[in-house]
Amino acid sequence: MNRNLENMSELQRLKALLPPENQSWVFVESAIAVDPPLITLEEIGQDEIEIQIDLEHWEELALDHRNLLFWHEVGRIQNDTIPRDGWEMAALAIGLGGAIGELWVQDGLLLLMALGLSGFAGYRLYLKNNSEKRLLDAISADERAIDLACRFGYSVPNAYKSLGGALKEMIEKTRKKKKRGFYEDRLEALRKSASKARAEMSQQEGSIESVSSENVYG
Repeated sequence: MNRNLENMSELQRLKALLPPENQSWVFVESAIAVDPPLITLEEIGQDEIEIQIDLEHWEELALDHRNLLFWHEVGRIQNDTIPRDGWEMAALAIGLGGAIGELWVQDGLLLLMALGLSGFAGYRLYLKNNSEKRLLDAISADERAIDLACRFGYSVPNAYKSLGGALKEMIEKTRKKKKRGFYEDRLEALRKSASKARAEMSQQEGSIESVSSENVYG
């Protein structure tokens, strides 16, 4: 009973971390799948998104790390880089089937339309499975997470430190080499972004002591 209350309390806390512009159509729920990801997104209806949390492992993380990982997912929503339903495979099959059919009836216009549908679906599948694009999308969402943290009262150094700590923790917990490398690449990009932010703050404040590498990454 107490465990359920703790879970509900954490879900309510996370809902309060949603920006006002997202509160009416983004929902936060406990993941119910077997062996779910720590945190993921799912479309649950037209213009509605659910952030699903594996609460059993989620609460093992430090509070600030949870916050920044949560805001990373919100950043993905705001950047519109959410994985959509797998319509591409169906469209690819329909397009290829139509193209083969039109070769028999020799209708040039319908053949072009079928090939166009196949090409578009294939391109979408390429983008979805392109590792470089997924990394760029994740880095962009990390930048959004830093901005959101600052909106909710974090200083710039603490926002970077918390997200950097969260990524380090994910690296330590991830066994699969490819996925661990993905977090490592994000962390390296975050370090570069922090260096840029440090230089900008130093220039604005006229002091090299405004932000240090140590207080960004701990």
